Amino acid sequence: MAPHFSQVAIVGVGLIGGSLGMILRRKELAGNVVGIGRRVENLKTAVQMGAIDRYVVDPKDGVKDADLVVLATPVDTYDRHLSEWASCLKAGAIVTDVGSVKGMLVERTEQAMPRGVHFVGAHPIAGKEKTGVAAGSDQLFIGARCILTPTERTDQRALERITVMWQETGSTVLTMDPHLHDKILGAVSHLPHVAAFALINALIEIRERVPALDLAGHSGGGLRDTTRIAASSPEMWRDIFLWNRDNIVAFIEAYERSLGQLKQLIGAGDAAGIEKELERAKQEREKFPARPGGASQ
Repeated sequence: MAPHFSQVAIVGVGLIGGSLGMILRRKELAGNVVGIGRRVENLKTAVQMGAIDRYVVDPKDGVKDADLVVLATPVDTYDRHLSEWASCLKAGAIVTDVGSVKGMLVERTEQAMPRGVHFVGAHPIAGKEKTGVAAGSDQLFIGARCILTPTERTDQRALERITVMWQETGSTVLTMDPHLHDKILGAVSHLPHVAAFALINALIEIRERVPALDLAGHSGGGLRDTTRIAASSPEMWRDIFLWNRDNIVAFIEAYERSLGQLKQLIGAGDAAGIEKELERAKQEREKFPARPGGASQ
């Protein structure tokens, strides 16, 4: 049976928070969905799009009667938000999130919960390079994975309710240790974003050195596909990089070694060596499973 929450408060009604709100309302999983955010115009858009029923300016007003609070803001804001309104949460309330980093963030968030309030870490791996509630959709999570990161402190009933909620969105729900999550996502999601941002910045440098080169005008599908995620939110990815810095730095170093190997082979004109490296990469890439619904995040 689908969970029913009398009131859900979504803190940060952007792409993910807004899309979740649309589903909660369409499937009648929530009696009332309240939006909390810093931009009133965005919240008005959220009401118009059916992502929330109403919005409030003071977050304390939005969370005090909520059965479920969804943190859908950049991960670096969690401490500030919780310090502001966690004490207003009623006993039995559940707090969950949609952040791309877990690990230490889950531990700190659990510690910030008042007595009788439960936290369940969650990471829906779905998104787009476009941000904001205007890009939201009640189809966003269909076929995507949602990783829940319970710990020894996680209330099992709360975990069950969040599990069913995400299943109702069309997601495949997995559970994982928070620190293992950060290692895996650091490699398969965070490192690719580093590479995409860095590649675009390298192209900027090339263009500045030789202004006559019309790089954008001659870009093809390869460049667009490789750098699509470089259009993602700088604010969000800044925080992800900082909160998962140890894993990401280690993975960047591995990437630098791989780039260095190719650089050396190309510089030496070693055709056989280049082909061997490319074939190795091709064979590994072909092992990847079919792309699930929703873009990776």
